[in-house]
Amino acid sequence: MAWPLLQVLLIAAATTAAASSSGTTPDGPAPWPEQFHAVLFTNLTNVSVASTGPPLRLHDLYYDWPRRRNLNLIRHQLSGDPLYDVEWNNGTTFYFDTATCRTLQVAVGVLPPGWLSGAAYLGRETTGGIDCHVWGKAGFIVYYEDALTRRPVRWNFLDVTGIQQFVMSFEVGVVLEDDDQWQAPAHCFLDDAANEDDDHIAVSNGITMDAARLFRNFAGAAAAY
Repeated sequence: MAWPLLQVLLIAAATTAAASSSGTTPDGPAPWPEQFHAVLFTNLTNVSVASTGPPLRLHDLYYDWPRRRNLNLIRHQLSGDPLYDVEWNNGTTFYFDTATCRTLQVAVGVLPPGWLSGAAYLGRETTGGIDCHVWGKAGFIVYYEDALTRRPVRWNFLDVTGIQQFVMSFEVGVVLEDDDQWQAPAHCFLDDAANEDDDHIAVSNGITMDAARLFRNFAGAAAAY
């Protein structure tokens, strides 16, 4: 009879240790892997000025820090023509689909893996059935990461857009090797005046209402903290 009791005690001790470990507050959010592919569900329904396109969309995010590039392949609801958002570390961003293109130049490059360094811990919260550590930074973003795996789960922007993005899948080490997917098409290099009517990027009071652009603008603020 002693052996089953010993097993019970060992299991109880292991469970207690695991619970204690999972309850430990980490020093900060886990840095992003240097390369990954994530599928994001983006919800822009909270604020009507957040976008001129449909408010619900899927993003294929390819983050490639060693090559200092980032690609968001954005599929609007019920649209067959995806929008490409290709970002380079020199601050150049190309937004294009099969018919239109807009080139933007911003003061910062691709977000580094440790862009959340210095974030304030806001506690634990369950979102989508996942137990998460919650972090906030610069009064700009609330970031949720899986308390067990440390993978990103979702983030909310705290600016006027109210954009919410949910991580549906997260594949570490996956790289988009097809160079054609990264290359801006020929119509991106026409006279800028030809692209002045591009309506993929809504602007209100001089602020671009786009999740990827918000991240780029935030990179400068993140570096200052």
